[in-house]
Amino acid sequence: MILVTGSVQTKPDSADRLIALCRAHCERSRREDGCISHNVHADLDDPSRLVFVEYWRDMEALQAHFALRDSRDFVKEARSLSAGGAPMRIFDVKDITPDTGH
Repeated sequence: MILVTGSVQTKPDSADRLIALCRAHCERSRREDGCISHNVHADLDDPSRLVFVEYWRDMEALQAHFALRDSRDFVKEARSLSAGGAPMRIFDVKDITPDTGH
């Protein structure tokens, strides 16, 4: 499974538009083949920071997501509306069920 994290910083004059754009992107992405989860959250310590957490079945599904025109358009518009952001990070992860002793 592939885990993707990243964030974007809102600006007061474009925060509402950027939030709506991010939510629409998540909703659209969730319908893609291989998307397990795709969410955006407000940072509790800095509500102007939007944090993305995505899970994809495999790297091929994520690459197909990146190749979509909608994804490229999202990145371009989000960059124009934001005050910057953290680099996207991509991890190859293994889901582990903890032994809780029950």
